[in-house]
Amino acid sequence: MVDQRLKELRGPGRREFLRWSATVAACLGLERAHFLNVLGDTAGTAAADTAACANTNRLISIVDGNGGFSNWTQVFPFTKVIGSTNAAYSHYALGKGIPGTGFDKPWTNAPDSPWQTNSKWKMSAFVAGNNETHTAAPTSAISLGANGMLASAAAIQQANPTLLPVLAVGGIQFGAAPGAPAVAAVGAANQLVDLFNSAASRALLQQPENGGLAEAYYKAFIGLNAAAGRSTIAKQYGVGKVSMNLLSKNLAAQLTPTASDQALFGLTGTTPGAVTNMSNAMITTVKAFSLGLTSMLVMRGFNNDPHGMFANGDAQAMTTAIAMGKMLNGLHDLAKSKADPSCSAKTLADSIVMSVSGDTFKAPFNRNGWGDGTPNGSSLLYVMGAGHLKTGWFGDMDPAAGAAGWDQASGATGGAYTGRGAELGASAAAALLFAVSKGDTRRVRDFYNGKPIDGVTNINLTG
Repeated sequence: MVDQRLKELRGPGRREFLRWSATVAACLGLERAHFLNVLGDTAGTAAADTAACANTNRLISIVDGNGGFSNWTQVFPFTKVIGSTNAAYSHYALGKGIPGTGFDKPWTNAPDSPWQTNSKWKMSAFVAGNNETHTAAPTSAISLGANGMLASAAAIQQANPTLLPVLAVGGIQFGAAPGAPAVAAVGAANQLVDLFNSAASRALLQQPENGGLAEAYYKAFIGLNAAAGRSTIAKQYGVGKVSMNLLSKNLAAQLTPTASDQALFGLTGTTPGAVTNMSNAMITTVKAFSLGLTSMLVMRGFNNDPHGMFANGDAQAMTTAIAMGKMLNGLHDLAKSKADPSCSAKTLADSIVMSVSGDTFKAPFNRNGWGDGTPNGSSLLYVMGAGHLKTGWFGDMDPAAGAAGWDQASGATGGAYTGRGAELGASAAAALLFAVSKGDTRRVRDFYNGKPIDGVTNINLTG
């Protein structure tokens, strides 16, 4: 029977109830269809419909500092670098590029680039922002004026409530935006599971402010337990309370990376430490995505300064690229294996957006000492837009002309870059918001007041 106290919940109250209901369902291992049935029976069809299909995408965002961003140019290379055989250029596979297929703009893969046979996971690479060499928390390619890209994306995702909306690993500067949620931060990937257990206990072991509503919560949660087919649990439910023993045991079991998960990501004893840390964070986060427990992961990837990457030839760069490619292919394959908890006909691979940004990508045309300077003081934002963005390079790097900008309205490359870093950084960040919001231009405009970005977006994509 529908409980009117739950049916009449609106706004934040409904979001809070959905958050805790989804968390309890995850702990009980309840299938999504049964979860929605219980919601419909106890809170009405409106609540069930709200939970049934998310209108935002999930986000994994990597922000590198202290020169570490340069590692990414080995798997997402500049076309005129990998397309050349000039031994001075900064890549391990010069002249061995593989033309990307199905891209809207020029794109060339390295031998170990990820997603080469995938139709939807393709990068959009924006020449955007300014060189912020040796900055631990670079922001020029992920700022929309007063609003930060990450905080704005998290505010957009609040339309679909989760237990911990934003996870942060490694001291990331999150930024600010109206409506952005608090960040749940840890120092390393192996601390994420305990973070979920702690948050669940704090949230679900405390009494809701309204005693009557607490009773309604309790009855709904009992319904979830019954639907899960579990006749006993370690400790009985109390009004407004859930057993921490159940939460910690079940969440830990479901979120901890397994040996098979790590093998999928190509992890071995010789994998670079940064890749291992990123991989474990991604594994736990994708599992949390599949349980409806979070919407975003932001983390430090590389925090090194690889001036000597090419000092002894190409071997170090190739080893790093191979590990990164395996990690990113593993991310796709794990996401593809998990049903989207908000759309049963799809997998998580259909609803994850990814971005990579950082302080400096280093000198692309001079590997000697791999200097920190970039053409015209430029920076980059890489975005995998889950089909919502046009793909390939927006802007260009040329050994003679330097960095070229791009036109937001048409997507065409051209024009001087100098003086446009902040403007193009905001536009690139807005493109990511477009992908996270599943093409909701109105919502993007709540945080971005720059030029229209029609030249980089796929307006007609649905789902």
